[in-house]
Amino acid sequence: MAKAKTTAFFCKECGYESAKWMGQCPACGEWNTLVEEPVAPKSGSSSQARRPGPLIKSKPALLSEISIEEKDRVTTGYQELDRVLGGGVVSGSLVLVGGDPGIGKSTLLLQVCRNLSATGQKVLYISGEESLKQIKLRANRVGQVTGDLKFLCETSLDHIQEIISGEKPDIVIIDSIQTMYREEISSAPGSVSQVRESTNLLMQIAKGEGITIFIVGHVTKEGVVAGPRVLEHMVDTVLYFEGDRHASYRILRGVKNRFGSTNEIGVFEMREQGLVEVENPSEFMLSGRPEGASGAVVACAMEGTRPILLEVQALVTQSNLGIPRRTAAGTDYNRVNLLMAVLEKRCHYEMSRYDAYVNIAGGMRMNEPALDLSIIMALVSSLKDRPVDEKTIVFGEVGLSGEVRAVSMAQQRVNEAVKLGFEACVLPKICLDKMKKNDQIRLIGVSNVREAMGIL
Repeated sequence: MAKAKTTAFFCKECGYESAKWMGQCPACGEWNTLVEEPVAPKSGSSSQARRPGPLIKSKPALLSEISIEEKDRVTTGYQELDRVLGGGVVSGSLVLVGGDPGIGKSTLLLQVCRNLSATGQKVLYISGEESLKQIKLRANRVGQVTGDLKFLCETSLDHIQEIISGEKPDIVIIDSIQTMYREEISSAPGSVSQVRESTNLLMQIAKGEGITIFIVGHVTKEGVVAGPRVLEHMVDTVLYFEGDRHASYRILRGVKNRFGSTNEIGVFEMREQGLVEVENPSEFMLSGRPEGASGAVVACAMEGTRPILLEVQALVTQSNLGIPRRTAAGTDYNRVNLLMAVLEKRCHYEMSRYDAYVNIAGGMRMNEPALDLSIIMALVSSLKDRPVDEKTIVFGEVGLSGEVRAVSMAQQRVNEAVKLGFEACVLPKICLDKMKKNDQIRLIGVSNVREAMGIL
């Protein structure tokens, strides 16, 4: 008899299974993503046990027969998190939270558990990385925990499934999915097979029992969730916790959301007592601005429906190299090169003789085209050593011919500037016709880059 194979090759991106190694995955087309892992021996009983049955015995229904109630969403106690989730947590949803080590994923979810349990929700926090004493130390730091909130240290999903069936909680936290394993899968925890099968079991529990499950996922050095890409396809919502762990602020960004927009962000600040939401990110990002410094311009970017004011800084110096140096932090490097080429061609500035450094203050990363005009104004301000008025905000998209094109939601950007006390706004002239008259701010419309330089 032929000896049964005990290993197989799995694609880390899509989960494709192959009997032999291949350089390119035939399913997703990615290169060098197949890894060898042990597989469980196939038998009639085990294969029958692993075959997933129907989640819910149901029949087809019309849209008119489906009722949506407000109670299907549960508020987490944080407006920033509710905004990213689309208005609150949806019952029976599977949410994946990823981020760098030490960024605050477990702290945020523990604070969410505290808020939910205080409102009468039954919460079960399952940790595979920390002991109960470690969790209590962190819980004492974030505040007093009240309500029905229980903790469990376990990594076997078969045992966890029995406990969930007995406790019947409303919210379950899994920290983290890379530490969980199923006994019938012979590969190690964190492998492609274990992560895929574990997530599949949690999805069945969430949809079949109507339990909301939060999953914490580790990230790789490339910044994506570790494990197969199919993990992100299986869950309902994917949230990424971003920011420098050495800085105080954190940004929660929705990458995938079946129940809301993926353009919203939530801003938090890490303090001694835990994470605190930042209700006015614009004021937070503009704090500590220098007075009378050249090369600094305030711009307005949109994240979903929220306008955020931030400072664009530029430093232009004489180059001593044959090829001038270009550096962009917080924005697209190629976009900066494009805008400098527009300045040299349309405004006759010899930018090829200068080194240029562009930075978005505060560590924010924005790639919106509305930042084009503010980057150009900052570059020319540094080149001429002429500061831009501190009470002036600038936004607009710049084309290759030097024209200033319209941007979306210009009225919301101006309203945010008025709230923070700005007195003037340089914006595309085509947007002036749609703007409401406001005596609190002076609107200056420009149609091309040369007109903007004339204002400077």
